[in-house]
Amino acid sequence: MAYLLQVDFPFEGPFGEEMAKGFWDVAKSINEEEGFHWKIWTESQDTKEAGGIYVFEEKQDAEKYADMHKARLQSFGIKDIRVRIFDINEKLTTMNHGYVK
Repeated sequence: MAYLLQVDFPFEGPFGEEMAKGFWDVAKSINEEEGFHWKIWTESQDTKEAGGIYVFEEKQDAEKYADMHKARLQSFGIKDIRVRIFDINEKLTTMNHGYVK
């Protein structure tokens, strides 16, 4: 089974290309996390929010990353961080062209 980690938080920017440049090293480091499969980076300049959708192999890997990431965001002064972990129904996800691993 795989697990989806959803993280979102208030964010003043940067967005778009500037965000990509500013967080390039963070993005590279995520690839080294235990059990990590992939991430979709999310952002909304209109609502001043950012976050991500991650897939991890094991629930404990998602929980460990979530704890570390939340602490990192808090160290940047970010508050109201929302973290949720879900089981992924791989059979239905695959039926709808979702990629789990």
